[in-house]
Amino acid sequence: MTSPAGPPPTGSGGGEQKRLRLLAVTACPTGIAHTYMAAEKLAQAAESRGIDMKVETQGSIGAENVLDDNDVNHADGIIIAADKDVDLSRFASKRVLTVGVAEGIRHPEQLIERVLSAPVHAAGGAPTAPAAGGGRERSVGYKALMNGVSYMIPFVVVGGLLIAISLSLGGHTDPSGGLVIPRDSFWMDVNNIGVIGFTLMVPILSGYIAYAIGDRPALVPGMIGGWIANTGELYDSKAGAGFIGAIVTGFLAGYLVLWIKKVKVPKFVQPIMPIIVIPIVATTVLGLFFIYVIGKPISWVFEHLTDWLSGMTGASAILLGAILGLMIAFDMGGPVNKTAFLFGAGLIATGNQTVMGMCAAAIPVMPLGQGLATLIRKRLYTDQERETGLAALFMGCFGISEGAIPFAAARPAQVIPANMLGGAVAGAIAGVASVEDAVPHGGPIVAVLGAVSGVPMFFVAVVIGSVVTALTTVALVDLGERRRRGEAGPVGPEAALVGAGVGALGAGAVVEKGAVSAVPKQASPAEPDEDGGASGVVLSGHLTERSVKVRLDAADKESAIREMAELLARTGRVADVDALVATALRREEQGTTGLGEEIAIPHAKTDAVSAPVVGFARSTEGVEWGSPDGTKARLVFMIAVPEAAAGDEHLRILALLSRKLMDAGFRERLLDAADEPAVIGVLREVG
Repeated sequence: MTSPAGPPPTGSGGGEQKRLRLLAVTACPTGIAHTYMAAEKLAQAAESRGIDMKVETQGSIGAENVLDDNDVNHADGIIIAADKDVDLSRFASKRVLTVGVAEGIRHPEQLIERVLSAPVHAAGGAPTAPAAGGGRERSVGYKALMNGVSYMIPFVVVGGLLIAISLSLGGHTDPSGGLVIPRDSFWMDVNNIGVIGFTLMVPILSGYIAYAIGDRPALVPGMIGGWIANTGELYDSKAGAGFIGAIVTGFLAGYLVLWIKKVKVPKFVQPIMPIIVIPIVATTVLGLFFIYVIGKPISWVFEHLTDWLSGMTGASAILLGAILGLMIAFDMGGPVNKTAFLFGAGLIATGNQTVMGMCAAAIPVMPLGQGLATLIRKRLYTDQERETGLAALFMGCFGISEGAIPFAAARPAQVIPANMLGGAVAGAIAGVASVEDAVPHGGPIVAVLGAVSGVPMFFVAVVIGSVVTALTTVALVDLGERRRRGEAGPVGPEAALVGAGVGALGAGAVVEKGAVSAVPKQASPAEPDEDGGASGVVLSGHLTERSVKVRLDAADKESAIREMAELLARTGRVADVDALVATALRREEQGTTGLGEEIAIPHAKTDAVSAPVVGFARSTEGVEWGSPDGTKARLVFMIAVPEAAAGDEHLRILALLSRKLMDAGFRERLLDAADEPAVIGVLREVG
């Protein structure tokens, strides 16, 4: 919520001219280069006008030059040049101008003029809505969903692992109560802590989806709505709506808060709107809506599914097993899953243990399959997702299907069908083999503890179902990414990562934490190389004379990227030029790496290279790169790092390059350098 304000004071009572003080925040979702170039442009424009400016950069290596309270208190205006959400709450009562990061690169002078008459940001206003430009963006809904998933993951991992540890070390089988941990024991306390984590994960998912849409006023209604969705007793259901219900309440809460914010209220009410009025109204409306409108159908589904399954007890074992597997895998704790589980558990007391055997085989398939998928195709997942995949594998062994929820919440269209297919296969195999389970629990742990009969076929069912889920997930995620990027051919082994802030090298912190700073011995800056010793290497040894070319022959972007890849291959660090080119081109699909000022920095993260490597080439005529300022690229750097790398040295280099390239004199020296050694001499200025 904003309101107009007059121009800032520029003088003091004594007639002394006050030096204008401005702040800025720059950020981009598809590469840190634009972040730093916008920062440099704004700083240069301010300096040329005698204006004090401090710029906070929110790049892949974290926030730098962070604005503190003192900076904000003395600021006359704030420029937000960003293509992702930036929290504006710290800028309340200050003039705030919000634009895309490309505007910070192209028109910094105009932004400085415009911020003097920008509206004042009111307390409780929403985060920035990125303006056009600066690369292809995910939708607001996608970013909100991924925001919720990222906050939920630690709760899933901590809760699931604590429960699994307590079951494995303190539990035993009991025909009347499943896997039992002795009451008042140490391991029961550990289990209870894990249960708290699991209880909180669904409200956290809902709350932070809402927060990403409606800012802080939406957090409370989102969390309480998620709790209601997950608590079936509140709407007469034996099972809550689970994570699917949490996604629904998260979006409802976020957009409800946005709508309430638009309601005009008296001025004296405005200060309490974000902290009292909006949370109370939104929470009450959302809670009652879920209980009386959404909850009733959920209860109806639960009851009728139970009746339907009861009528199938005489059906074919393979059909019943497949149906139970589909249901178990569908919502992992929701009404469909709980219906199948309670149906199987209820039949144990009647002496029919085969139905629970079908359920027990399907229960671990989702976390095991999703964890296996992160191992099969690591490059399809962010670092955080790969770590969650390892935890999911562990949880799957202990029959904790919720380990797959982060994956299903992030990519429901791909993951849920894959889960259901694998669950159906596992359930059907267990049904055909007449596997029995004497306790209401699932996963390999029940077989290890002796509650399962037909153990070999039980494990066959689990393994085959998990493999089916993993392979199907990988195939569907690949297909989804190809469609999103408009690629016609199959995705190669160097496919870009998928997820929040997804991209190849420069796609954001989630993806970028894995680059290597180690330098192969032959390229170490401290040791001579074959081309003349340590004098021929710069940028921590990642760039040498071998990877410098004073004349780029290519006339278009694709040809230029291939020529640059072949240039990098001279170093001996490129194992597959075609794969490197394919990955770099996929990165371009997400947003141009043309930065303006006749500069382009294509980059790729791929196992096609064995170690980090940087190349540079000059184009006499320039190559059309889709740069924000419309200039052709004459100075082209290419950076490539391996997938299984560690550290963020390449991010430091990219940041240093981006900043230094804003120096017109530096660019001129690069353009005028006569040969490769002269280019290396200029590039040493980067640091």
